[in-house]
Amino acid sequence: MKKLCVIPGDGIGPEVVPVAVEAIKLLVPDLEVVHAQAGWACFQQTGCAVPERTLDLMRECGAGLFGAVQSPAHQVAGYRSAILTLRQQLGLSVNLRPVRSWPFISPKSGIDLMVLRENSEGLYVGREHMASPDKAIAERHISRQASELLAQRTAQVAQLRQARRITLVHKANVLPLTCGLFRDSCRAVLEAQGLGSVLDERLVDVAALQLIEQPESFDLVVTTNLFGDVLSDLASYWSGGLATAPSLNWGQGIALAEPVHGSAPDIAGSGRANPIAALLSAALLLRYHWELDDQASRLEGAVDDFLKESKGVDLGAQTTLRVSAGVLERIK
Repeated sequence: MKKLCVIPGDGIGPEVVPVAVEAIKLLVPDLEVVHAQAGWACFQQTGCAVPERTLDLMRECGAGLFGAVQSPAHQVAGYRSAILTLRQQLGLSVNLRPVRSWPFISPKSGIDLMVLRENSEGLYVGREHMASPDKAIAERHISRQASELLAQRTAQVAQLRQARRITLVHKANVLPLTCGLFRDSCRAVLEAQGLGSVLDERLVDVAALQLIEQPESFDLVVTTNLFGDVLSDLASYWSGGLATAPSLNWGQGIALAEPVHGSAPDIAGSGRANPIAALLSAALLLRYHWELDDQASRLEGAVDDFLKESKGVDLGAQTTLRVSAGVLERIK
């Protein structure tokens, strides 16, 4: 029996997550679902963005689906981003962000790439301090262990996808110690896995340009936390934008699917929230964590068929309902 911890989060999270849960139930009939809290609203209610009970349930289930988090734009005493806390406390050290062409919503056909991002360190460790009233300093942490784990996951994904190209993205010409350690650690693992023949490198600024100029030339893009955050958001343009972008936070024996879009408080409750990103995130959980490739393909195929029939039109106040009904019916 598969167990799933459902964490709706903030804003449109409680609207899109139930759609993905229903899809998983259709594909995994013996699914057991438990619910948990995390996010800004949870912090306002309890004083904690991620309660220990939520962490315990995630560890017990080994798999989760997270909706969205709304974070304040300024520092709030005691608050730290719920998703960053979940990633770091649960050891979700690799982030998968696929980008592929979808019918009608993608501006270009023939694109099928994935950004694999180190998910636990870099600048996102949250080590900042004021050196003086006029100077703030942030630390960047890169470890051999985390870099090697990312490379090991990359080798797994490369085998599943039969990858034709793996591109290490860094800025070692300016950051020779941190980016140099990242590059060399990843390269050593990937070469030891027999992937040296499909391995190349790009500086992050060049990679950004080429993701715009020739996205179809990429297959797997492997990079650090901040670079991966920026590049995957940029690349999502080719698959319809952040509103339809999925991701999977992947650890050792535990994973958390997460649509990339934010909490979108401006449309929360309006019926306009698009659940496609949550659905495609569920497909990543099925394929990479539970190793249910056929079920993942059925879910992705249902999304593809729905987009073909709807022709990618704006469904307005019926978006959540129409997408949900259309995709779930095709799974059945």
